[in-house]
Amino acid sequence: MNIEQVRFNMVEQQIRTWDVLDTDVLDLLHTLKRENFVPPAQREFALMDIEIPLSSVAASATREKMWTPKMEARIAQDVSLTGTEHVLEIGTGSGYLTGLLASRAARVTSIEINSDLAKFATDNLARAGITNATIITGDGARGWKGQAPYDVIVFTGSMEVLPEEVFAQLKATGKVFAIVGKLPVMNAQLVTVSASGGRHARTLFETVVTPLTNAAKAPGFVF
Repeated sequence: MNIEQVRFNMVEQQIRTWDVLDTDVLDLLHTLKRENFVPPAQREFALMDIEIPLSSVAASATREKMWTPKMEARIAQDVSLTGTEHVLEIGTGSGYLTGLLASRAARVTSIEINSDLAKFATDNLARAGITNATIITGDGARGWKGQAPYDVIVFTGSMEVLPEEVFAQLKATGKVFAIVGKLPVMNAQLVTVSASGGRHARTLFETVVTPLTNAAKAPGFVF
């Protein structure tokens, strides 16, 4: 198998057709090798249009999965990084999205609740030569105050509602990416905050992803 031909096909047939047209992001998909972030047992599936389970890395990671390549690329594009930002990522997983974000930002702080996955991602990023991403083991379901404020916050697991306290961790004109909702409807949203404190939420696409551990839930009905 010619893996570079498979990679080319992935970019042209999966990524471009999902409205990922930023040439810097497309080029990055060729240089940051996704197969080097995939669990060894799943390596043959690295460039396929599927979610890849991470349970072979950590037995306790029964729900965690790598997003599809097109999801990772779409978020790397749509958060519109310029190279100056401090990004907070909640849910490191394999570290591949972390690497994409770090390649386009000044630095990334990524929070992973599973210590085995945190080590896996740290090792993957080190092998890839990514030096501006810091992986912290912890619960980031309500953000991570320790390194705030951030220019951009990216949640990689879904939640029923976006916690209000997350916005206090943003810089004056920051943005948050989150997948909000519950089965059967979830929306990928980009919320941008203005200097005056106003918020603009834009729905990017519909999807379904695994809920974030300890994710915020919508208030229940009271009768």
